[in-house]
Amino acid sequence: MIGQGQDSHAFLERTRNQYCRRESAIGGRAMAVQINIHRTFLPQISWRYRAPICLLLCRHILLLAATVKQFIDFIPLLLFFIVFKLDPRVVDIAGHEVTVGGIYSATAMLIISSLVVYGTLFIKQRKLEKSQWLTLIACLVFGSLTLAFHSETFLKWKAPVVNWLFALAFIGSHFIGEQLLIKRIMGHALTLPEPVWTRLNIAWIGFFLFCGAANLFVAFTFQDYWVDFKVFGSLGMTLLFLVAQGIYLSRHLHDADTTTPKTED
Repeated sequence: MIGQGQDSHAFLERTRNQYCRRESAIGGRAMAVQINIHRTFLPQISWRYRAPICLLLCRHILLLAATVKQFIDFIPLLLFFIVFKLDPRVVDIAGHEVTVGGIYSATAMLIISSLVVYGTLFIKQRKLEKSQWLTLIACLVFGSLTLAFHSETFLKWKAPVVNWLFALAFIGSHFIGEQLLIKRIMGHALTLPEPVWTRLNIAWIGFFLFCGAANLFVAFTFQDYWVDFKVFGSLGMTLLFLVAQGIYLSRHLHDADTTTPKTED
């Protein structure tokens, strides 16, 4: 009985050892497959260059977004969109009946929210940028005309006119002043060769001309969707353009570094 028990114990021990070796072999093959997969499918880019490239793109995309197109401008547009999408209803405000919903109440919201947003910025910063002044004045002029004449045609012209005025300012900087407008805006943060500044300025001219034409076409061709395009279409085009320009800048910053003279201690 004792011998049979010892034989059974030895058989179980051999079985367990074989199972452990089999699991180790399977685990080793799985690890090898995982390593091979990573080696096969990951881009062959050294980690020495991956992080600087990503940081470079993020830095200058955010820089362009902050300097050329202030995303705080989206707040009045978002409120305009929300009120426009509401079903028209009569609301009692301080004893006065006010219709909320539709294009005219949305226009009133656009005017009020623009005054609040830019008024707050002016109080905090003691100034507004020229682009913000232009946006605010355009909201007041075209919004007031829309409400006064009870015609949304005036508001449809706001985005095209503002974009084309921006394009005109960038065009004028080629002939007036010592520096291109894009260099005046971004020159304190970036060092680039002069031909690159010229191409950037021309790119912004084309972008504003295209945005103005696109807004005008949609506003008078697709009557049911022009508000959606005014709010989200313009924002989407701006984001795509900033991403493309960030990639373009990342290709030329090294050229700027080589042309910058080094000072000796």
